[in-house]
Amino acid sequence: MTPTHQLQFKSVEYGGQQPGTRLIVTGAVHGNETCGTQAIQRVLRELDSGQLVIRNGAVTFVPIANPLAYAKGERFGERNLNRNLFPNDHPQDFEDRIANWLCPLLARHDVLLDLHSFKAAGEPFVMVGPRDNDGPLEPFKHEQQERAMARRLGVRRFVDGWLRTYGAGVRRRLRGDSQLETVLRYGMGTTEYMRSTGGYALTLECGEHTDPQAPEVAYRAILNTLAFLGLIDAPAPPPIADEAMEALSMVAVYDKVSADDTFTRAWASFDPVRKDEQIGTRADGTPVLAEFDGRILFPDSAAGANSEWYYLARANPGF
Repeated sequence: MTPTHQLQFKSVEYGGQQPGTRLIVTGAVHGNETCGTQAIQRVLRELDSGQLVIRNGAVTFVPIANPLAYAKGERFGERNLNRNLFPNDHPQDFEDRIANWLCPLLARHDVLLDLHSFKAAGEPFVMVGPRDNDGPLEPFKHEQQERAMARRLGVRRFVDGWLRTYGAGVRRRLRGDSQLETVLRYGMGTTEYMRSTGGYALTLECGEHTDPQAPEVAYRAILNTLAFLGLIDAPAPPPIADEAMEALSMVAVYDKVSADDTFTRAWASFDPVRKDEQIGTRADGTPVLAEFDGRILFPDSAAGANSEWYYLARANPGF
């Protein structure tokens, strides 16, 4: 494997002749999630050949956001780049050094499309940000633009409520330490950082890591975004119809109390659950029941004690 001191960071920018939106597209924030990298490289070839032309604004592509994790073929280099993503005057690890390069780059743009994939089989989905608000956790003012863009990526499933729900779990694990800075430190990733600088951002989960269709989902999303934002001469893609979409809000995160807590079966993200359905069993035999009708998200049977085990989401008809 390449030593970290020999790794470098790469971005590629294309600018149009007319003013417009400044878009940034990132791939391989997690090194084993390569569909975004493949899609970006395909778009770069089309731009370099003249098949695509940026007319307005500018777009920056980061094919491999975490070159160490990518070289390892693993999710992390030395830690999760998509947590604690802040510039750091005293970087402690490779991801801190990425952040010192990536965060200023994000801040120079208006919109981020961050391309990911996931571990288990399933259909693509997009993670969107909060409603407009001026609260302390994630103040935001681009709800309409962000959700309009989400509807045009080419997927039908939408999930919101990430930072609020994740933050509640962090506070609980820290046993009452409710400092806002602590929640933000643990929960700040690419999209959260982009919103903190005044922009808006979407995380598109394009499919299972090795699904041959995942790079196609990512490629289509890039082209749809370029057209929607008016960077290329192409018709704006129509939004997905309300009746075709599935919108969910993350409501709660549940932790393993003991490493010996077990699921009742091999749950997958978006599996439906009914109120009082048994999801798992604690090490002492206590059943773990669903608190409401909804869907399970991000179940992690390998989670350790006092760490997030699964999330529950419910339908969000007001998306």
